[in-house]
Amino acid sequence: MSERETIDKVKDKQGIFSKIQNFFTLGYGTKEDLRELDKKLRDLYYVCLRDMRHTWEDIYLAAMDAGAAQSRDYKKIIQVLDRVTEKVHHADYGYAGLYDRKGHIQENELAGVFNFDKQFFSDLDTLKNAVTKTQNEVDAENWESVSAEVKNVKTLLLAFEDKWTERENQFRPLKL
Repeated sequence: MSERETIDKVKDKQGIFSKIQNFFTLGYGTKEDLRELDKKLRDLYYVCLRDMRHTWEDIYLAAMDAGAAQSRDYKKIIQVLDRVTEKVHHADYGYAGLYDRKGHIQENELAGVFNFDKQFFSDLDTLKNAVTKTQNEVDAENWESVSAEVKNVKTLLLAFEDKWTERENQFRPLKL
């Protein structure tokens, strides 16, 4: 979806009362709403990552009990999950940085961030599905295929961490 399509979609959903409130608060009401939206979105990411970590602990313990956890990737995934989870949980508010000093929103940049977050959530879903698939293989004791799944989860997780860093850059468009 292009930035223009996203802007049009958001404006269509904005009701007349929101427009009136935005007029009287000189745009600050919308700014605070966007800050809350970002916080709620990051809380959702945090809960998803935290649940994934608990699932991965079970996978790691089951692999250790079966003597199939020779790879260091199991522990590496827990370390990266902890690091990414804390980055997500303690990140600065993001959307507010897309306002200029006069309170005008940079619509194209905001629409780009919305589109980025949509793809980001899709990547998080892919990671969650990979962890679930690994859990299913562990439950079925298919240890030969578990090793490949562990490597897949590690690759997806490292890419996810890189994308989180890219997300922070999306929130701070610096034009010189």
